[in-house]
Amino acid sequence: MADPGKHAPSPAHQQQDAREEHPAYPVGLRLAGRRVVVLGGGQVAQRRLPALIAAGADITLISPSATPSVEAMAETGEITWTRRRYQDGDIADAWYVLVATSDPVANETASAEAERTKTWCVRSDDAEAATAWTPATGRSEGVTVAVLTGRDPRRSAAVRDAIVEGLRDGSLAAPHSRDRTPFVALVGGGPGDPDLITVRGRRLLAEADVVIADRLGPRDLLDELPPHVEVIDAAKIPYGRFMAQEAINNALVEHAKAGRSVVRLKGGDPFVFGRGMEEAQALAEAGIACTVVPGISSSISVPGAAGIPVTHRGVAHEFTVVSGHVAPDDPRSLVDWKSLAKLTGTLVILMGVGKIGAIAEALVAHGKAPDTPLALVQEGTTAAQRRVDATLATVAETVRAQDVRPPAVIVVGDVVAEGPHK
Repeated sequence: MADPGKHAPSPAHQQQDAREEHPAYPVGLRLAGRRVVVLGGGQVAQRRLPALIAAGADITLISPSATPSVEAMAETGEITWTRRRYQDGDIADAWYVLVATSDPVANETASAEAERTKTWCVRSDDAEAATAWTPATGRSEGVTVAVLTGRDPRRSAAVRDAIVEGLRDGSLAAPHSRDRTPFVALVGGGPGDPDLITVRGRRLLAEADVVIADRLGPRDLLDELPPHVEVIDAAKIPYGRFMAQEAINNALVEHAKAGRSVVRLKGGDPFVFGRGMEEAQALAEAGIACTVVPGISSSISVPGAAGIPVTHRGVAHEFTVVSGHVAPDDPRSLVDWKSLAKLTGTLVILMGVGKIGAIAEALVAHGKAPDTPLALVQEGTTAAQRRVDATLATVAETVRAQDVRPPAVIVVGDVVAEGPHK
């Protein structure tokens, strides 16, 4: 008669089989004020500690050494650092422990202690020996996304990234179950490439009922909006007895008071020659709060896209951004062209294509060398981008000959000769 226990699996094997058969049970730990022990101060701890700190955990790090970033967390009081190796008893009273040392024996011993004390334990060196796994985690506007795919952490991270990106840019529909509070946002759309709008700006666009868009805003983003969104071309708002900007202000106020979520989509940054403050002031006077979402300014991004650094070691330690929409001799001009001519750094001129001849003459008249290099970058960051090089002496004729048209960013200075296009 066969021995019934001869081939019976041991308790340890039974436990291992159960782990492999059953998926992990997802749960969100509320660690605020609760003791957490982290063993090891290396790269794993450096990656995991910020989330534990954000959770409000009372963190004790036990390690004879730490990376500079982890050491800085201890110096600022975010964690308590015990500078020695792990000892039996270190996990006592902990709610959660992360084992991440480079010593396999210490990892095994600490894991065994966690098992005895019924403390959830994450093992960086052996996921199968752990009693808890760290999911790939991301956050977007109050939503925490945590993904577990068993033994494939790269897939977990990829799924996490796809979900978070979809929530942020609005491509993943996740409607609020409760009534959404209407908002008004002044959003900087960046220099033109739709991929260069901020994540927050793209998300607010996806949540808008009304979008009032500038000609220089990233137009391709408007095609992604749901059909119910009203898109208003700011240049076509009828303004009758009002100035165009005043009419835009009135439209913002009108739609906001009607309880709609409104996005004012502007090119570049709202406050860099974008009249964003005028719109914010108009909303404030009407008792309407607004959110300002900064955008990537064309003053630095467009030169960069064309291979021109606005600063460069040994060449330019400063850069100045000015508006060129009025000529230097125009009484409305607030630009001190005489002082600008004396600067040795980079001069970036926005909205200056039409007046560049007069601007170049003024700079030369005030002492700037006629052979100072200059570049005009038209339709920067878009598929139609092109760069035209000249000098202060030749730029007026070059613009005519090359038919350079707005929008274009003009860069004046020695940095133009740097980079791959020199």
